[in-house]
Amino acid sequence: MLSIFRCTQKEYAEALVKQLGRGSRHAALVYSELFRKGEILGVTPAFKTAKKLLEEIKSATVFELPQAIRHIEEGKTRKFLLGEVEAVAIPMAAGWTLCVSSQVGCRMGCAFCQTGKMGLLRNLTAEEIVAQVFYAVHVAKIPIRNLVFMGMGEPFDNYEEVMRTIRVLTDPGGFGFGPRHISVSTSGRVEEILRFAQEADPALNLAVSVNAPNDAVRARLMPINDTYSMQDLKQALEVYLQHPRRTLLAEYVLIKDVNDSLQAAEELAAYLQGLRVKINVIPYNPGTRGIFAPPHLAQQEAFVERLRALGFRVLLRSTHGQKIMAACGQLGDLELRKQYRLKHLAANTPIHVR
Repeated sequence: MLSIFRCTQKEYAEALVKQLGRGSRHAALVYSELFRKGEILGVTPAFKTAKKLLEEIKSATVFELPQAIRHIEEGKTRKFLLGEVEAVAIPMAAGWTLCVSSQVGCRMGCAFCQTGKMGLLRNLTAEEIVAQVFYAVHVAKIPIRNLVFMGMGEPFDNYEEVMRTIRVLTDPGGFGFGPRHISVSTSGRVEEILRFAQEADPALNLAVSVNAPNDAVRARLMPINDTYSMQDLKQALEVYLQHPRRTLLAEYVLIKDVNDSLQAAEELAAYLQGLRVKINVIPYNPGTRGIFAPPHLAQQEAFVERLRALGFRVLLRSTHGQKIMAACGQLGDLELRKQYRLKHLAANTPIHVR
């Protein structure tokens, strides 16, 4: 059977015709109705004389979502646990943002990240990533405006499925998200950054976790720095920014007494010099067994002001969902890893979309 959550409208229609021998226009209508309205009503004029065809299309298609195990709120921030997957809906000044996961766990092992402590359990399929968006929009009824691949996992470690997901999410026949409203975050996988530079729509946003002013500090925080030095990373970013429409978001997790000094701000500015970049400063969010701490607010503001004085656009991020382990760097259930090892993870009960 064909999973609709993996296809663009054109792919879905072509696959149905190949299977049923007819129904291209009707399949396209089913696709649009599902992604735009959240259900298949079959009340358009085209189906008045094609009830049997509609049932054939529905019978040939998988319309299942993972069951929400938990739905947790802190203020307006909402965290969804869909099977093994965590996604977070965050109210922002520019509208709701959905932070989606691309893996269960992560193998990057960043010292400040709860997800990294899980290790990588598995990659998510495009269906599972698209399902996070569908659930937030049509089940939780949240008017999502922006999508960020900043949940569990390293998106470029699951490159093919993430890029297929983006094609589905931006398809004008379905959700129709504008590429400018989608951001993909990476810890700095150089080969995939170069590939993304060649293949991705220039309007898609790229965010890179820099998190350090120099190689010594970055290697302490991020094992990937042992493979790709900061100079290797910068060279890849220079290639990425050769397209005039592209701007980079440099993410910087601010950790007390590790990377928060004014000297660190000056070193970071020197490193980013010459790049079209906006800096996103994120105060460290403690994990369940955190060994770090966030700087005091005065130090956060001093760090940001030094970067601004050196000519950079800088945003100091506010924290959303810290108490429910939904903030940046907090996603990931360590107990889940134990369950995987013991092979006792219960089967998920699907939701069937009408």
